[in-house]
Amino acid sequence: MRKVRAIIIGTIIWALGVSVYSLSFLANIMEDAQQQANLVLFIAVMPLVWFGSKLYYKKGNSMHGYFVGQTFFLVAAALDALITVPFLVIPNGGSYFEFFTDMGFWLIGLEFIVTATLYWYAKVYTKSQTTN
Repeated sequence: MRKVRAIIIGTIIWALGVSVYSLSFLANIMEDAQQQANLVLFIAVMPLVWFGSKLYYKKGNSMHGYFVGQTFFLVAAALDALITVPFLVIPNGGSYFEFFTDMGFWLIGLEFIVTATLYWYAKVYTKSQTTN
């Protein structure tokens, strides 16, 4: 059940992330719209994963934040492969190779894992240390 909960929350994080990414194209702030969208997504991922971690640990789960972040990222990567790339990237001239070899993709993946791990250390680990 813990993994299913993480997968569901990861799906919600992915959906909100794709929405933020897509909506960022409506505001023409930077000259490079792609770079702007990546920057907006990078900024949005931190609070999304933090809130997702909060939801995950709300039921008293204690799985290490690294694994929660890894699950969130793997869910997002799978949904990117199944939905984002074929419906948003390829029609705009991109490819799977370009998407998954982009340094921004891996940086955001690292951000998923680091944010969930930091949440675990800040909220879950410290709480378990004070009760022992």
